[in-house]
Amino acid sequence: MDEYSRFVDWDKMDATIQTQDSKELICTDFQEFKQLARQGCWAKNHSLRAKVYLKLIGNIPCRTVTPDANVYRDIVVKIIGKRNTGTLPLPEFVDNNLVPNYCLNAEGIGAVRKIICCIANQFPDISFCPALPSVVALLLHYSRDEAECFEMVCRILACNDPSKRLIDQTFLAFESSCMTFGDLVNKYCQAAHKLMVAVSEDVLEVYSDWQRWLFGELPLVYVARVFDVFLVEGYKVLYRIALALLKVFHKVRAGQPMESDNVQQDIRAFVRDIAKSVSPEKLLEKAFAIRLFSRKEIQLLHMANEKALQQKGITVKQKRQNVHLAVHAENFKSEIVSVKEMRDIWSWIPERFALCQPLLLFTTLEHGCSLNRFYSHSEGHEPTLLVIKTTAKEVCGAYLSTDWSERRRGGNKLSFFGTGECFVFRLQPEVERYEWVIIKHPELAMTTSERGAKSTQVSTVLSSSSNPSDSSDRLSPFLAARHFNLPSKTASMFMAGSNECIIIGGGDGQALYLDADLNHGRSSHCNTFNNQPLCSENFQISAMEVWGFKDTMNV
Repeated sequence: MDEYSRFVDWDKMDATIQTQDSKELICTDFQEFKQLARQGCWAKNHSLRAKVYLKLIGNIPCRTVTPDANVYRDIVVKIIGKRNTGTLPLPEFVDNNLVPNYCLNAEGIGAVRKIICCIANQFPDISFCPALPSVVALLLHYSRDEAECFEMVCRILACNDPSKRLIDQTFLAFESSCMTFGDLVNKYCQAAHKLMVAVSEDVLEVYSDWQRWLFGELPLVYVARVFDVFLVEGYKVLYRIALALLKVFHKVRAGQPMESDNVQQDIRAFVRDIAKSVSPEKLLEKAFAIRLFSRKEIQLLHMANEKALQQKGITVKQKRQNVHLAVHAENFKSEIVSVKEMRDIWSWIPERFALCQPLLLFTTLEHGCSLNRFYSHSEGHEPTLLVIKTTAKEVCGAYLSTDWSERRRGGNKLSFFGTGECFVFRLQPEVERYEWVIIKHPELAMTTSERGAKSTQVSTVLSSSSNPSDSSDRLSPFLAARHFNLPSKTASMFMAGSNECIIIGGGDGQALYLDADLNHGRSSHCNTFNNQPLCSENFQISAMEVWGFKDTMNV
């Protein structure tokens, strides 16, 4: 065996890995390195992977004073002493996670605990890092001794490049990454998301497990392939792999009975046995086939979720298991939607607002059908949820990201506003959510006169959106248009209001139009919502409600 075999139980390892001759990797170009990582160039060569990891981690920019191998040799005896490594208590910040064995031998399993305890001694600022045991156990496979593994993990933890995000080390960062993952599932895995909503009482709690799928449940051969690409391309890779896992789970388990109490356990068990469903190569292929937006936009979304958590005082791990709040049946009352239907809607909204409880702001049954009264009760709240029931017993509505007071910016002129987070939905006769296709086709948001004047500008936007190698100008489906290089008129054609009417949806038609007395409306075939009307083209309103988002966190 080679010098990287000390902690490995080769009887449990893939035999093909240990038979490969040692090689050197000669590669300096990032794009070439990225392709080699995705193709698994060093996946079948234990020594080569060890050398690649040492090189990649050695190039991570770190804090000036970062603990190295010599520090470990100096402190390990003092910290561990003669204690039995198998019974060493792990620091609280790993959240009582089981330490994965990853085909380590007895010495390796004990070494993982020793290294984690020494890391806790050197990094007192770490408050929550459940992925750490998995990272240490994995890197120990590719280390000549404990000290070298300690140094590699410390370099990952001490990365000081603001543009490079590696491992979450606080509960705030971890929880906001879980919320961001939930937003991505909502957008990119709608079929799987619909299944999760149907079988789980708290879909947010299911998505909070996403890092455990990667760093805990995935078998060694899979997590090593993920880590290969992660070290080259960064944190975004983890989102991709987790989304791919959920897609495969949905494909395999769709149509099979699942109990809501066991959804989390079902997914964990599925990930542990992932080899029965998909190979590492196929999983990576599925992951990179998902068209995600840029790293910049993920950072913006993560920041928005983190800010929402900070505003609610959620910065440390709570004693209770779940900090998310669902729609509580005992506190919820609506003349239009049931608790189950409201929970469905709640699962579609951005997760930073799903932390809040629904607050009834306006209802025609109590406040009458005055448009001015509608505005007076809705203004000052952002976002809001509009729900309508027609006399034909159809139920539809819209999630509106922007305060209705924005309508005044156009003076007496009817002007549109809103962000890409807006969407419309139908609950009766069937449940359906319609996304804003202007996100993908900004030219639809322009009037005929504007198109000529803005044609050059729009063509630039569209060309950048269709180029997979440059997605920096693509409009995020979550955040405000002000973050991106899009014409403001192009990016804000969604909601409009005046003293005469309300319009939800812009572009080539009026998707939803409500008249001044809030008794009648029109639902048009409109490109904005995939050429689908929400309800009858001419309808009478039986009831209408506007809901806000009330912060009821008590932490």
